[in-house]
Amino acid sequence: MKPSIIALTSAALLLPTALFAQTVEDRARAAAIASRAKTSDSDTLLNNYVTPGMSGQSVSTVDGSKSFTPTLACQKTANLLEVLIQPSSTGDIGLVRISRDKDLDGTFDSSSTLPVPVSGICANGVISCVPGTWNQCRSFRWDLDSAKDLKLTQVDMPELAGCYCVNDSCGSNLVFGNLASVLKDLGGGMVGALTTAAPRIGVAEARINGPVIDYVGAQTTACTASPAIGQTSYRSNPAAIQGDAFALSSTNRVFQALIASPAGTGKAQQLRGCTITREVTLKEIKVEDVIARTAGGYATIDGGAGMVDFLMGSPADNSLNGGSCTLFDFRMTLHVEDPDRLKAVTLPFFFADDWGQVRVDGALVAYGPGAWTGSGYPPGKCERKRTSYFSPNIDLKPYLTKGDHEIWLRVAVGKGGEAFAQVHAEVDTSCKTSERIVDLCSGYGADPKCHLSEEQVDGVQTVRSGVVTGLRPLPQTRLFGTASCTLSLSRDFFERDRTYACTTDSAALPEPDLSRGAYIIDHSTETLLADRQKAKDGSISTSARSFSLPAQGAVPACEPICKTRAPKANTAAAPDGVVANRQNTPSGYDTFYHSCDAANVCPAGPGEEIVSACGCLDDFPEAVVMMQTVRLAGADMTCTSAVP
Repeated sequence: MKPSIIALTSAALLLPTALFAQTVEDRARAAAIASRAKTSDSDTLLNNYVTPGMSGQSVSTVDGSKSFTPTLACQKTANLLEVLIQPSSTGDIGLVRISRDKDLDGTFDSSSTLPVPVSGICANGVISCVPGTWNQCRSFRWDLDSAKDLKLTQVDMPELAGCYCVNDSCGSNLVFGNLASVLKDLGGGMVGALTTAAPRIGVAEARINGPVIDYVGAQTTACTASPAIGQTSYRSNPAAIQGDAFALSSTNRVFQALIASPAGTGKAQQLRGCTITREVTLKEIKVEDVIARTAGGYATIDGGAGMVDFLMGSPADNSLNGGSCTLFDFRMTLHVEDPDRLKAVTLPFFFADDWGQVRVDGALVAYGPGAWTGSGYPPGKCERKRTSYFSPNIDLKPYLTKGDHEIWLRVAVGKGGEAFAQVHAEVDTSCKTSERIVDLCSGYGADPKCHLSEEQVDGVQTVRSGVVTGLRPLPQTRLFGTASCTLSLSRDFFERDRTYACTTDSAALPEPDLSRGAYIIDHSTETLLADRQKAKDGSISTSARSFSLPAQGAVPACEPICKTRAPKANTAAAPDGVVANRQNTPSGYDTFYHSCDAANVCPAGPGEEIVSACGCLDDFPEAVVMMQTVRLAGADMTCTSAVP
């Protein structure tokens, strides 16, 4: 007996050793393999969990050690929806028969056929045209009537999505050649309308049998006539979720523990609104805002269109009595406020009986009839017995800087005489425009405790809940001013409305001390763990110790994949017609990616040709270009409700 006891003891001792010989990595790999066996793709996940769960069948855990029967639905039916199609000789789907189990009792209780042939299929509707053509097309969306029966509602084509052509105008035998996908697309639009109208209904499985597709359905747990159940209440009243979430968080221990943690105490958040506005100011400019007669002279004549004349002197015949020879001075003061708006200032005309000269701020600019350049009497006989007229048209603009300027007309009169001078000005009276950005958000933007939560730019939401939406407003043109002073201004934006979420300290609560965690992060390395601790007496001690991670097994650089493609006729449809009719080559390719098997062989599907063999493929640049193309294609179609 003793040898047997020793043998059993040895075997018992060896058993744990064999078990513990399996490393953590081995156990993780085994768990991953088991998980992938049950959830590797959508069909596997559907067969192992979704369908049995919705149908009241047994569901097992990933490792297969336990099984149970979930109760996700209180009513089940294998005949939720059945769709039968029959193509016609023109390629259109001439017959679409829809059968439904509305009360989920296991038998069909309604049946109907579409009143129009189907020439094209969309994600949420169908298109009906003259059979065999893409002419006189009408667009229909899937809806439900008051009796909850499926119906078609005529809409504009932009209200439909993912449309493509199926009749002979786009190719031959398209329906039978792609029967499975046609049935799924057609039935998917119907199911979408059903589940949108009745969220309690779930689809567990879709089965295709020739020209028929059957949907296995169920009604979820809350079987009640009232729509105010968990599955539908938030759809009908989205605002209720906020109050329910707060009530739930008040009794949740995990949530309350986070609030009471050092990182959660002593802090509060405030929402602060501000604007960034483009401020445009227009001022109507009048002639007197540029140049005006403030003293002397006897008349100001506004000629319109920014032209004005200033008159001075004594032009009436023999209004001056000079005796043998008398000097008469006439002075006029012009005030220049904005010399940059003076387009021209001239001395177009003056006359004198007998002698005359014109000065600007004392500088002689014109004289006659002789060379009278001094300030005394003229160089010849005073009485000339006639009036002399002059048109010098001298440019006075260089003299008229900003400020007051004196125009001085001096005449020498013998016996009777007269004198006159005219100053002509042309002024730029266009509106004065000033533009500036009034940024009331700069303080919040520079505050590290604030982050941008919401932003609307000219009515377009560009940031929502701290996340950039990707939308941008189109450059706008707006009119400013009045009928007499109008400005058309084009800019990329005019007003930004922002909301910042700012964290504020509460004086009633202590500031959380997060310095230890920061020290560990900043001073630790891959092989050294640093720490910093504060004692009760306030002293601080630091420490460091080495550590290492377990050795990691070698892993492949990537999961080998291959790229394939299969030819496909381009049957996509748009409001302008079938896309293929606008292309030089009306056919294209569908691209597929497959995970390679253990032997590094590409599992290409029927009709597929291999584009890239198994390996570490990197098509990220191509994906970026495609996404950017789609984004930019829709960038110029963003609309706003802003009123110029």
